Amino acid sequence: MNILEQTISLNGLRFYAYHGVEAQEAVAGGWYRVNLTMKADVSNAIASDNIEDTLDYGKAAAIVKEQMEIPSKLIEHLAGKIAKKLIECYGNRLKSVPVTVIKENPPLGIVCDESTFTLSLER
Repeated sequence: MNILEQTISLNGLRFYAYHGVEAQEAVAGGWYRVNLTMKADVSNAIASDNIEDTLDYGKAAAIVKEQMEIPSKLIEHLAGKIAKKLIECYGNRLKSVPVTVIKENPPLGIVCDESTFTLSLER
């Protein structure tokens, strides 16, 4: 059996947060979603059924939540903080992590469902 790739994804993590350049965004806040895909060798977990042999996605969700609670002006900055913290947490076990931050209904003065930024960090 050849394993080509192993990923653990969390999609649609949803938060009400206070990010943005405009002053009213810091006061009123808005809805955000975060998607991430952690690429790592978790081959041992396939056989062992042991959480110590994988990347605990509960920890990943907690990291995202923690970073979402710290206001940032830019979703680019926010995605960078999340990706860096995930790499710090999992160390060499995490090969790469694309993180997407989605700002729902951004204040543009026109109808826009969402603005999105994706950053991929690789060890």
